[in-house]
Amino acid sequence: MNQKKECVAMLLAGGQGTRLGVLTEHVAKPAVPFGGKYRIIDFTLSNTINSHIDTIGVLTQYQPFELNTYIGNGQPWDLDRLNGGVFVLPPFMRAGSGEWYKGTANAIYQNIAFIDRYNPEYVLVLSGDHIYKMDYSLMLSGHIKNKADCTIAVFEVPIEQASRFGIMNTDKDNRVTEFAEKPKEPKSNKASMGIYIFNWKKLRAYLVDDENDKNSQNDFGKNIIPNMLGNGERLFAYSFKGYWKDVGTISSLWEANMDLLDKNSGLNLNDSAWKIYARNSAEPPHYVGENGTLKNSLVSEGCEIDGTLKNSVLSHSSVVGRGAVIENSIVMPGAVIDENAVVKYAIVGAGAHIKKNAAAGEDLNGPNGKGEWEIALIGPDKTVEAGAVVKKGEMV
Repeated sequence: MNQKKECVAMLLAGGQGTRLGVLTEHVAKPAVPFGGKYRIIDFTLSNTINSHIDTIGVLTQYQPFELNTYIGNGQPWDLDRLNGGVFVLPPFMRAGSGEWYKGTANAIYQNIAFIDRYNPEYVLVLSGDHIYKMDYSLMLSGHIKNKADCTIAVFEVPIEQASRFGIMNTDKDNRVTEFAEKPKEPKSNKASMGIYIFNWKKLRAYLVDDENDKNSQNDFGKNIIPNMLGNGERLFAYSFKGYWKDVGTISSLWEANMDLLDKNSGLNLNDSAWKIYARNSAEPPHYVGENGTLKNSLVSEGCEIDGTLKNSVLSHSSVVGRGAVIENSIVMPGAVIDENAVVKYAIVGAGAHIKKNAAAGEDLNGPNGKGEWEIALIGPDKTVEAGAVVKKGEMV
């Protein structure tokens, strides 16, 4: 019999991440490399265990193999537990039925039996594709203090970006009075972070009702939250003030990596009080040859550098040849940049090969009119032939 848990976390990690192009052709978005030696999902997993929540269901769907292998038994995050721990939960067949997760709420609905095993008071619903450090135990304390049925983490965004998010209006006590999913004319800038705490008994009843509603999209933002609000349940906003970024686009993934190089960005991965854990293979120290120069860059173990690296993130086991220049770029694990190649404002996928005298990306003065950086993208294991040119915003 499983020991009763106060709070169980459910991490939605099934997203296809189509806006990340070739980076998510063969892996789920949460498994995409980040910051030299991490994956995007490491942040949510580390936040959970650092918040003393030790039972996590990871809901996978699209291209789950690499993510499943990466999480394994959960040991790097101290989640290899006898009671609790981390569980990878793909959609599965039941007697007479079986289907893909239809929406965020349906994904949790399909795993009611998993949550019931631990009979928790509270369920924390998380998303696997954000870069941030957050103590969920503080949010849970607020939830309990407010006698809330649901607490939604909110982040204040510039008002011109608010129509991209679920937006909340609150009263003076932070109780939610209105919720609109991606409103055309937002009334506030309090954006939902897609992080929710629910009282399990109450959420369970709403999930069952939602599943029985043939017109529902089975989504938290479009259905569950509005239904709870409409029924007068106690919904509260929890304001988060730290660094937070949704890395769902090439531009935002690039920006978040660049924030690691900016000491004023608020994204510090060397904080011993709130470590971000990852599954790393043992690599030798990086090696800088006599022609290698580094300036404001992040270099991981196992790299060999004989060229120039400026304002860039070099992931483990990458090779930079003699005379090569890499500026304002992200090089993912095991990529090879041959001699005299030039990489600027680009993301080079894991295992990619940029051959001699080739160029990937070009100098940019800033984002385009839509606020997006036109980053060149070389897909994992792809090759840019000798002397070839990949222009800004192009994808190989």
